[in-house]
Amino acid sequence: MSRHDKITEAIRKEISMILHRELKDPRLGFVTITRVELTQDLRIAKVFFSVLGKEEDYKKTKEALDSALGFIRRLIAQRINLRFTPEVVFKEDKSSEYSVRIQEILNEINPVRNTKFTEMQNKISNRVKELNEPKKSRRLHKKV
Repeated sequence: MSRHDKITEAIRKEISMILHRELKDPRLGFVTITRVELTQDLRIAKVFFSVLGKEEDYKKTKEALDSALGFIRRLIAQRINLRFTPEVVFKEDKSSEYSVRIQEILNEINPVRNTKFTEMQNKISNRVKELNEPKKSRRLHKKV
């Protein structure tokens, strides 16, 4: 793992911990930091977030994140030892909603194939459970 990747991952973890433990803004919804894109010169960090809820929840969360930007950047500077603390820019990540919509479309196109696939998955999981269960041992008693 390169230095750039390590710093990117450290920033993602720190921002996630800051949002969940230290930021007490009621506008902040159920937010997840999905990924961070850091420029090669480590000056700008695009932080992608996802919110569980509707479009209104996204807007409120974006406002809360933008208002706490200085606080978040200061904590990152304290916790991650870098020469320059990157500028943080929050962006919405709607890829999970996009993937759910694609799955719904696929189910509409071919519902028979999807139900067969689901049945096959259930059979496989049941068989795996059977194989993982301990077998009952039979004791043979000696006749005296």
